[in-house]
Amino acid sequence: MSEKDRRTTKQRMLDSAVLLLRERGAAGVTVDAVLAHSGAPRGSVYHHFPGGRNEMVLGAVRQAGDYIIAMVSESAASGDVQQMVERLVTFWKRALTKTDYRAGCPVAAMAQDSRDLVPGAADVVREIFAQWRAGLAEVLSAGGFAEQRAQRLATLVVSAVEGAVILCRAQRDLGPLDDVLAEMTPLLQRRD
Repeated sequence: MSEKDRRTTKQRMLDSAVLLLRERGAAGVTVDAVLAHSGAPRGSVYHHFPGGRNEMVLGAVRQAGDYIIAMVSESAASGDVQQMVERLVTFWKRALTKTDYRAGCPVAAMAQDSRDLVPGAADVVREIFAQWRAGLAEVLSAGGFAEQRAQRLATLVVSAVEGAVILCRAQRDLGPLDDVLAEMTPLLQRRD
């Protein structure tokens, strides 16, 4: 098997684990479920993930976290704070409607139900949320906000968007994300 094929199989497995985390939470990410969803052969699990299921799940949540960090970094390059939040909201709206509200945030799913299920999960989740907040705070600081306020606003953005995703799933409605964007806009325009 070529190196390209191995990467493809591993990536398919990680993508499947991310989707399963989003839809079922950490408890729903089993080796069998990932194999069934990804179409990967059983032997590939321990080839690509010598630590088994836990390594695969942690890899998936890191991948999901990195995706959001990349989105924040791209927005940072433009320097437009409002665009950054709009982009996050748009991303989640698309993700929710595409999955008929079945799939939420894999990092939030891991935070909610994994402390005993996946050793090391709490540390990884804490690290990802810290990276998100730090990335957002950096964009806000670059946009003219005082450092301390930028850090508080970054916490507010993460909390509000993550909470809105949960509400959207529960209500099967995108309204909570619209509400977050509407209320966040004036906050992000004040630079005091």
